[in-house]
Amino acid sequence: MHLLTVLLYQPFFNILVFYYYLLDQIPGHAADMGIAVILLTLTIRILMLPLTLASTRTQKERRAIEDTIKQAKKDLGSQPVKLKKEIRSTFKANRRIVISEGINFFIQMMIFFILYKIFTSGLLGADSHLLYSFMPKEIHYPFNLMFLGKYDLSHPNITLNFIQSITIALLESLNLIDSPFPITRDEMIRYVIILPLASFLLFLMLPAGKKLFVITTLWFSIIYTLIRMLRRQLSKILDKLQNLGIKQTSADPPPDTPAASASS
Repeated sequence: MHLLTVLLYQPFFNILVFYYYLLDQIPGHAADMGIAVILLTLTIRILMLPLTLASTRTQKERRAIEDTIKQAKKDLGSQPVKLKKEIRSTFKANRRIVISEGINFFIQMMIFFILYKIFTSGLLGADSHLLYSFMPKEIHYPFNLMFLGKYDLSHPNITLNFIQSITIALLESLNLIDSPFPITRDEMIRYVIILPLASFLLFLMLPAGKKLFVITTLWFSIIYTLIRMLRRQLSKILDKLQNLGIKQTSADPPPDTPAASASS
């Protein structure tokens, strides 16, 4: 058995099937694989939360690297040897950020592998032999792949594709608003218009189950971004209140001053 299957795919496939089994135990409720996919997505996102927090902390550093490389291309565009050397030295000086980005990319590729196999074979019951021996024996096949009774997870669905693109536009808008850097017109067009349109075309023929995973991931990111923005605003308000309190305290005269005596 392939090592990636044993270490990555098999655990998450078992988690997905277990969620489906739990849903099937709800009295008067038919198990819905779409809801199980949402639960699996949330599990993956929670496990990846430390990486998400680290990625947020390195946002300014990544932007600095991008600006340095952009300026180098502008200054050394006609000198490819010097340009290559400058880019290499920039990456070398920021090795920690580069390694972090590489790890993040590797994890994203592994998740893609997990999802691809789940939606091409796992959901159809072809990987039932990968279930652990301690898994419940009352798991019923075939799985119910009709999410909310409307969307077949094994086939493309244009409605979910449209929802996905709208959600991408919403998330990118929040990211631009939350960015500590000035928003340019090119960034607005690239992230709020071009990226959602490109994703609509790119994911058009993918099964609805993959889109459901992406939509859930995006909404997790939206909620995370909103919480981060709210915490930042609350921190600013508390800082202002604290500064006002300090100013008010410093403005009040001590009890033994003439001003204080006159008022008594």
